[in-house]
This record gives sequence, C-alpha cells and structure tokens, in this order.
Amino acid sequence: MGGWFYPVSFLIMIEKNLQRERAYKARNAQVDKDKLSQIICTKFVSQASYKKADTVMWYVHCRSEVRTINALTKELNGSKRIVVPFCTKDDNQQNKLGLWILDDLDELIPGTWGILEPPQERWNEKIKTIAPQEIDVIMVPGVAFDCNGGRLGNGAGYYDRLLQDVRLGAVLTAVCYESQVCEKVIMEDHDITMDHVLTEKNCY
Repeated sequence: MGGWFYPVSFLIMIEKNLQRERAYKARNAQVDKDKLSQIICTKFVSQASYKKADTVMWYVHCRSEVRTINALTKELNGSKRIVVPFCTKDDNQQNKLGLWILDDLDELIPGTWGILEPPQERWNEKIKTIAPQEIDVIMVPGVAFDCNGGRLGNGAGYYDRLLQDVRLGAVLTAVCYESQVCEKVIMEDHDITMDHVLTEKNCY
C-alpha cells in the first residue's frame, strides 16, 4: 500500500511556514525593541554605502519589526532623497510595492495592515513617485535571516517583486534583531540574497 507523496514545492512551503512561525515568536518576544532599534538604525546610516547614496529606501515599521520612525524622521532633515514603500497592485493584480518620495511623515496615513503610507488618491503623483532603478540603498525588513544574507519575508511577495527590479549595484541591507537570525533560511530560486544583515550585535 503506497504512502502519500507531496510535491517538493509544497514541502518547502510547509518548512518556510514553520520557520516563519518560529521567527515571528522570537521577534514578538524581543525585549528592549526601542533601544535595539536605535542601535540598528545607527549602524544602517553609518554604512559607507549609505553615506555615498543619493536615494535611500526606508521602510516604516509595523508590529514587532525593527522600529524605524525615529531614525527616519531625522534623516528627512538631511540631504538624501528618502523613499518609503506602500502596498499596491500591478496591472495583473499581483502584489507590488509602490515607491513614494517622502518629505514629511505628515504625508502618510494608516493603510494596508495599519502601515503608514501615502493616501491612495495621491499614488499616481509623478513628482512623488520613482522607479526601483533609481534607488541606491534599500532597507529591507523580514521575518528571518541568516548570516549569509538569506531572507524569509512575510510570504506576500511584495519585496520579492521589488528586489527583482532594482538596478545592479543597488545595496540591499536587511535590518533585524539578532533573535531573528537563524542557522539557515530556506531559499527558493526566486528569493534574493541580501548584501548585508544588520542586527544590534553584528553586521553579516
């Protein structure tokens, strides 16, 4: 009597979900999030790639992610062009990130999953949006990472699609708590490796 056989893609999905669940628990349980986030964001802006960049993409944190808003607010007073993402759809109704040139946090309102984003009626303002190829450095959130730059996201594919469109040479810098770093993230062919993973303790 034969047993059940599952396609490899299904088994990988199960393993990713288990890894994601463990990492969520670790991130949610992380203590001193404000203090550690300040350390991590200071490392981010201290990188040579950041200092040389003209256009930098930050994310606006939600839930238990590394908290970025305080550091982001300071950077808005600097000389760099700051970009933040917002969740939208492409022409085929696939999840994608729009890119908004941010001058002031007051431009943002709670949107998808409560994440701060520009109001939907402004998404097509040409003077405020840019193409992925214009970004020099991207701050990348995630659920789990490894020391080789492996990344596990939330599973919706927003960052996967964005990172496939950035120009060659754009620096991908992940930020996370050390508690989110695992021995090896499960990666598939479409997954993109980070150039750096910054935690409060290490720069991988």
